[in-house]
Amino acid sequence: MIALFDRLSRPFLRALDPEDAHNLVLKALRLVPGGQPQPDPPELRVRAFGLNFPNPIGLAAGFDKNAVAPDALLRLGFGFVEVGTLTPRAQIGNPRPRVFRLEADGGVINRLGFNNGGAPAALARLAARAHASGVVAGGVVGVNIGANKDSADRSEDYVRLIETFAAVASYFTVNVSSPNTPGLRSLQQADALDDLLARVTDAREKVRPRAGPTPILVKIAPDLTLAELDDVVGVARKHRVDGMIVSNTTISRPAALRDQDKARESGGLSGKPIFRLSTRMLAETFVRTENAFPLIGVGGIDSGATAIAKIKAGASLVQLYTGLIYQGIGLVAQMKADIAAAIKRGNRESLAAMVGVDAADITADSWPT
Repeated sequence: MIALFDRLSRPFLRALDPEDAHNLVLKALRLVPGGQPQPDPPELRVRAFGLNFPNPIGLAAGFDKNAVAPDALLRLGFGFVEVGTLTPRAQIGNPRPRVFRLEADGGVINRLGFNNGGAPAALARLAARAHASGVVAGGVVGVNIGANKDSADRSEDYVRLIETFAAVASYFTVNVSSPNTPGLRSLQQADALDDLLARVTDAREKVRPRAGPTPILVKIAPDLTLAELDDVVGVARKHRVDGMIVSNTTISRPAALRDQDKARESGGLSGKPIFRLSTRMLAETFVRTENAFPLIGVGGIDSGATAIAKIKAGASLVQLYTGLIYQGIGLVAQMKADIAAAIKRGNRESLAAMVGVDAADITADSWPT
């Protein structure tokens, strides 16, 4: 029924303003029937960051910014859902229009600017979820955290959010890579990131007695130089973060983009046009981490083949968002089937045996443009 509704509604939604369509989908998700999703085959299970994932397909941050429908999304077949980006105080983000579909390219440009209702409202929803009956067993819901645009101490914003959500978050993603909050990406610089992760991990340890161990991941941009990536990975390993997400949207514009008018819009580009760049950065990150922690691959995933490519480049888990806009929710089931088939073809018992097998070859290729 959900798949049929998805197919019928997609042309209507694509005719709407992208942000209006997104808001309508979120409202519709509240009508998704309860109950458990179909169990995934055991070979799709992943153990990462101390957590158990029923399958490796996650919904990236940005879809459910305010944690209004994480369980409805899990029931659609995702192995995990990441809500946010959340900031301590509510903020409206940048002026509309601020989301642009590049239909001919399978991409999206957004300059939303961390629009969200703030931490208290999202906390109330996640706390209610934690105490409600019928929550999807083992449902992994991560919380993506960021700083308010006008914050005097951005690192303190992250600390406050760790303290606020530790008891209800399966994991945290420290978002220092959105291009739509001025100056935020400077937190990826070695000294700034060193200070931020010191404070964030200290905050996590302080709340551990009441909240338990909560993994901390760092989400990076695909636009880092390799020298900058060396620094980021070095700082992440120094502070023993639990993982990294590679990558956020890009401020670059590939020369092959066909929708040149939309391409001139400012903001972060996601979807198919960033697949090669984000996958290269994933492989570069994988070889630098030396298995110190797992990685989540994001960027341009729109098929089982692209998900498998991310896994072979070094991802233990993958996330998507833009691909759903163009392919619909049926993409999730297709990706899972394709990954399971690839595992069986390789006579492997689990996805783990595929992780990073192509990373070295990818890093030897010419740089994607």
